[in-house]
Amino acid sequence: MEVKIQRAKAIGQISAPPSKSYAHRLLIASALANGKSRIEGIVSSSDMKATINCIRALGVSLEQRDRVVSVNGGIRKGTSFDCLESGSTLRFFIPISLIFDTECTFFGTERLMSRGLDVYFDLFKEQGIEYKLEKTSLYLKGKLRPAHFKIRGDISSQFITGLLFALPLLDGDSTIEIITRLESEPYVDITLEVLSRFGIEIQRKNNSFYIKGNQSYLPQSTVVEGDASNSAFLDAFNVIGGEVSVLGLNESTIQGDYVYKSLFEQIKNSTPKIDLSSCPDLGPVCFALASACNGATFTGVKRLRIKESDRCEAMASELRKLGCKVELFENEAIVSGGITPPTEPLYGHNDHRIVMALTVLCTITGGTIQGCEAVNKSYPGFFEDIAGLGIQIEKRG
Repeated sequence: MEVKIQRAKAIGQISAPPSKSYAHRLLIASALANGKSRIEGIVSSSDMKATINCIRALGVSLEQRDRVVSVNGGIRKGTSFDCLESGSTLRFFIPISLIFDTECTFFGTERLMSRGLDVYFDLFKEQGIEYKLEKTSLYLKGKLRPAHFKIRGDISSQFITGLLFALPLLDGDSTIEIITRLESEPYVDITLEVLSRFGIEIQRKNNSFYIKGNQSYLPQSTVVEGDASNSAFLDAFNVIGGEVSVLGLNESTIQGDYVYKSLFEQIKNSTPKIDLSSCPDLGPVCFALASACNGATFTGVKRLRIKESDRCEAMASELRKLGCKVELFENEAIVSGGITPPTEPLYGHNDHRIVMALTVLCTITGGTIQGCEAVNKSYPGFFEDIAGLGIQIEKRG
């Protein structure tokens, strides 16, 4: 899908979309509970569809009406898990599938399977779990056993979350020891908060998590809070002269991406140096705003390279079409201020956050973005929502 965007000033009120991070975790915890749970605030994005696919693969029945999902929890052994393009879904469900002595296959796009699963592969070797990774699938055979797991903290927190979901259901106690600085700690905090809400007790001391086995998840009825990650793209209009009120965000949230408010102030008022290691999902919108303002230097960007796209290269490529100078290094990016109208179409790189970041800039310069269907991954109503703020949009294809 191609979208043509006219120059415009965004004005109005808009509700924050539900948090994708919370939605994944609440749905999974509901599936692991024996009984009926009700989760309000589930958007039918492709990532949510992937998680629902995998829940159903475990024999759990659920029903969705509008944004409310009713889950009749209680899992059993699954054989085939379709993760579409969702890295969260894949990494969360791998340990869950291995609660049972299983032989199963995970499916996903070639990009998804290339994003790195070495953390689990090292664990599999230690536990004698067979695996075979191909371009679009991962075959597993074996069973996860209670153990002391040593995991680096500078990898995706999704690996840690996957283990935290599964280990309480094993027949013995386990420990997860983080052996380097934990870079995505806020996402782990969300996991721990959700687990506690569903009756799972996990003790944390410094960089170690102590997980008793033979625990049970308890059914819950709850609401998904507003999403800081996607709200950042709505609030970004205010940095470039808009007048947008984003409603429904929890000001005391533990979502790490709520830091965007502080980062945006720095980008608007200075030429800052910003560490993105704990909030890589904010990378595209921060790059975009830096190009529209005074520029910025970003450190801790190596994990941006293993997302839905290589977000460093993708943003650099598109910002250069807008006349912006971008310098990339192994773990640093320097974005200079100043953009001009593009002389060719921009491209979304099959990445929802790239598309939304470029959309913000096109309200300054005007322009056309190709591959805009990528927003369906997390925020399918994005273009309709910003049209309600006075942004003129023409969809093609």
